[in-house]
Amino acid sequence: MTATPPLLLVDGSSYLYRAYHALPPLTTAAGEPTGAMRGVVMMLRNLVERFAPSHAAVVFDASGPTFRDALYPDYKAHRPPMPDDLRAQVEPLHAMVRALGLPLLAVPGVEADDVIGTLARDAAARGLAVVVATGDKDLAQLVDARITLLDTMKRNGEESVYDRAGVLAKFGVPPEAIVDLLALMGDSVDNIPGLPGVGPKTAARWLAEYGSLDALVANAGAIKGKAGDTLRAHLGQLPLARALATIRCDVPLEVGFDGLAYHGPERPALLALYRRYEFNSLLRELEAAPAPAPVAVDAAGGEAAAGDAVAVDATPADPPAKVRDYDVVVTAAAFAGWLARLEAAALFAFDTETTSLDYMQAEIVGVSFAVEPHRAAYVPLAHVYPAAPEQLDRAEVLAALRPLLEDPARAKVGQHLKYDWHVLRNHGVALAGIAHDTMLESYVLDSTATRHDMDSLAARYLGETTIHYEQVAGKGAKQIGFEQVPIDAAGEYAAEDADVTLRLHQALWPRLEAEPRLAALYRELEIPLVPVLARMEDAGVRIDPALLRRQSGEIAQRLLGLERQAHGLAGQPFNLGSPKQLQAILFDQLGLPVKKKTPTGQPSTDEEVLEELAAEFELPRVILEHRSLSKLRGTYTDKLPALVNPRTGRVHTSYHQAVASTGRLSSSDPNLQNIPVRTEEGRRIRQAFVAPPGTRIVAADYSQIELRIMAHLSGDERLRAAFAQGEDVHRATAAEVFGVPLERVGTDQRRAAKAINFGLIYGMSAFGLARQLGIGRGAAQEYVERYFARYPGVKAFMDRTRGEAAERGYVETVFGRRLYLPDIRSKNPARRAAAERTAINAPMQGTAADVIKRAMLAVDAWLQGGGAAARMIMQVHDELVFEVAADAVEAFVPRVRELMSAAAALSVPLDVDVGVGDNWEEAH
Repeated sequence: MTATPPLLLVDGSSYLYRAYHALPPLTTAAGEPTGAMRGVVMMLRNLVERFAPSHAAVVFDASGPTFRDALYPDYKAHRPPMPDDLRAQVEPLHAMVRALGLPLLAVPGVEADDVIGTLARDAAARGLAVVVATGDKDLAQLVDARITLLDTMKRNGEESVYDRAGVLAKFGVPPEAIVDLLALMGDSVDNIPGLPGVGPKTAARWLAEYGSLDALVANAGAIKGKAGDTLRAHLGQLPLARALATIRCDVPLEVGFDGLAYHGPERPALLALYRRYEFNSLLRELEAAPAPAPVAVDAAGGEAAAGDAVAVDATPADPPAKVRDYDVVVTAAAFAGWLARLEAAALFAFDTETTSLDYMQAEIVGVSFAVEPHRAAYVPLAHVYPAAPEQLDRAEVLAALRPLLEDPARAKVGQHLKYDWHVLRNHGVALAGIAHDTMLESYVLDSTATRHDMDSLAARYLGETTIHYEQVAGKGAKQIGFEQVPIDAAGEYAAEDADVTLRLHQALWPRLEAEPRLAALYRELEIPLVPVLARMEDAGVRIDPALLRRQSGEIAQRLLGLERQAHGLAGQPFNLGSPKQLQAILFDQLGLPVKKKTPTGQPSTDEEVLEELAAEFELPRVILEHRSLSKLRGTYTDKLPALVNPRTGRVHTSYHQAVASTGRLSSSDPNLQNIPVRTEEGRRIRQAFVAPPGTRIVAADYSQIELRIMAHLSGDERLRAAFAQGEDVHRATAAEVFGVPLERVGTDQRRAAKAINFGLIYGMSAFGLARQLGIGRGAAQEYVERYFARYPGVKAFMDRTRGEAAERGYVETVFGRRLYLPDIRSKNPARRAAAERTAINAPMQGTAADVIKRAMLAVDAWLQGGGAAARMIMQVHDELVFEVAADAVEAFVPRVRELMSAAAALSVPLDVDVGVGDNWEEAH
C-alpha cells in the first residue's frame, strides 16, 4: 500500500528573504532583479519533486499590521524596510508560485506563521503527516508526532529535519517549551523583549529544571545570582513576550483543506513567466518536457468516465527528458568502448579527480568524460582504501588517452581546464585542443551574474543542485582524500562533473554566439590564454628565502618599536589588533572625532577611518603603519619561503581568469598583485624575486595605460596631444589646470594633477580629492572644474558613459568585454553612485586587462616559436616579468617592447617601460 503523501506547507516569506541574501543579485538583460525569485522557484520545484504532495500551500506575510502590532507597537520595529530590488520581485514570484500550481495564501492581520500553524494543526487532526519548509525557528513550537520542520537552505549546503527529537537536540527544550524559551531569551529580529543577559543556554537550563515558564515564575525567588535578579526584575514583561511568540492556530481561513489540492503546473502561464524573466534553463526544460495528457470531456462538459470512447489529439508527445546514465569503468572492455566513443566525438567533456588542489603536487585518482548529455563515465585509477576493487592501470589508461588529449584537433571542453593541464603534465601528458571552458564561458558572458564554479553555474543555468565534494569526502578535520572515497560514490560525483560540464557548455555557448563581440573575446583571448597562464604557473619564479627571513626579522623589530610608540601615545598598553580596545583608546580615552560607525552603532576603526584621522593625529598613523607591516610580514616575508616547491625550488602562484569583474587577472598563493610598489618594504620584498645564474630579470610595464585609454575613449584633443607628443601627462595636466607654462609646473602642482588624473578614473569626488591632497573642499572642487574646462572631452565621456550604462545596464571595453551593473538604476543613491563610478572606471580597467592579455598571447607565441631564450614568469597589474638568458637580453628587450606596444591600436601610442636586473626590484 502506498503511503499518503504529506501536506507540504512552505514558509514563503522566510524563503524569499533567505534566497535574496543567499544568491547573487541576478537580473534580466533589462536590469530587473530576479535572484530571490529564482532561488524560491528552484526550492519549490525541488520540494514538489521530492514529496510529490497531493496537497500543499505556499504562505506569505500579507502587507499591513498584524494583531501583534496592536499588542506591542514596537513589534519588529527594528526591521529595515524591504529592499526595493526585493520588493520588485514579490508580485512576479507570487505569479510563478500560482503558475507552478501551488496554492498561495497571504492573510491580512496575521503572519505567515499563524496561517501555517492553523493549516498544520488542522491536517494533523485529520491524521495526516505535515512537512513545514522553513528557516524560522519560531515554527519549532508546532512540531509534534505528525508535524515536521524541514530547512533546506543551510549555508553549508546540507539540510536539517526537525522532529521532536531534533527540536530538543537543537534548542535544548521540547517543542511545547519553544514559546517559553523565546519569551525568556527574546528575539532581536522581531524585537520581542527578552531578559537582559539571558541567552538560549540559560533559558533552556531553567526550563529543563522547572518544566515551564509558569513554574519558573512561581519559583523565581529560588533563582540565584545575577540571572535570578534579572528574572525577578523583568517578570512583568514575560506575558507579553510569550503572547508575541505564540503562533495562532485558529486563524479563520477562506480556503479549506480541499482547496489546497495540488494539480501540477499551469504550463502556458509558467512558460510565459519563464520567458518574461529569462529563466532560460527552466524554460528549455519545460519546453522539452512532454505536455500533460489532455483531460477528456464528455458532451455535457463533464470528465469522461473510465472506458468512455473519447476522441483525443493523436499527435505524439515530446519524448521524456533523459535520465542520467553513468558508468564506472573498471574493465578493459568497458574502457575500450568509451575510448571508441571519445574518438568518434566532435567534442568531449573531460575532468580529472586528484589527490590535491595544489596543481604542482596533485596526482590523478581517476578521469571522467561525457560525449552526450546525461551520459558519462568515470574511470577510477588510484583509489586506495580497505577492500577497494581492482582498477585499471593508471599508466596504461593515460597512455591510451594520450593521443586524444595531446591532439590539438580533438576538441575538449572542461570546467577550469588549466588545473587539468597541470595535473596531466604531472603525468607526462601535454593537454592540447582546449576548445571550451565553461568557467570562462560564464565569466565572459556576465562576470557579475554569479560565481563561476561548476556548482553555482549548474544552479543558475541548468536549475540543478550538483553533488558537492563534501558529500562524498566529508568536511573539516574528518575530510578524506578523493583516493579514499568509495568508488561507487566517487563515480557518481565524477561522472556528474563531466556530464554537467558538457550540458553547461551546451547552455552557455549559444548565448555567447548570440553576442559576436563577446564570442570573439572568449574565443580569441580568454581560451588561448589558458595554456599561456599554465606555462607561467609551471615556470614559477625563484626567490631568496634567506633574504626574506632577514627582512622578516627586521620587520618584527620595527613592529615592536611601533607597538611601544603606540602604547606611549595612548598612555597605556593595549592590543593593537583588537578593534574593541582600539575603539576605547581612540574615542573614549583620547576623544578623537568619530568619522563612521559600524552596523552595530559602534565607532569604526577601519582603514578608511584611520587614514582620515592620521592626517591630524599621530596614533592612527602609527596603527596604520603597524597594520601594513604586519600584513607584509604575514603575507610575504614569513609565507613566501614556505611556498617554495620542494621539487622545483621555486614559488608557483595561481592566476585566476574568472575572479575580477573587469577582466583583470588575479593571483593567489602568493598574491603577487598586492606587493606594495611605493613603499620601501614592498620594494625590498621584490628584491627577493631573483634571477637564476646565467639569467636576468626583465620587467616590461605599460606606462599610464589607463590614462591613455581614457584619452582614446574620450577623444579629448588636449589629452591625446599630450600623449602623442610624449609629454609627462601629469605635468601637462598641471599646466592646463593651473594655467602655467609646462616648464614652470611645480612639484605640488604635478602631484595635484596626478591625483586628479587618476582620481577621476576611479570616480573620486571633490571631497575625496581634498582629503588626498590635504586641501579644502572648495579648492579641490575648483581643481576639478578647471580640469573639465580644459579637458571637455573627458567630461562628455563620463556623462555619456553614465547615461549609456543606465540605459543598457552595462558598459563595454574597447574589445567588447561587458561589465553589467545591477545597481545602475537603483533607487538607493549610494548604490547608484557606486555603480556610476564603476561605469566610468570599468571600460578603462577592462580595456587595460584586455591589452595586457593580448600582449601575453603575442609574446608567448613568439617565445614558443623559439624567438628567444626566455620565459614569461609573472603578470602583475600592467607589467610582464621575464627570465631571460643573460646573452639574449640585448635582443629580447626591443622585441618585447615592440610586441607589447602593438597589442592594441589606440588613438594614442602605448608606451612600454622595460628594465633589466638581477632581481625584480632592480628591473622594475
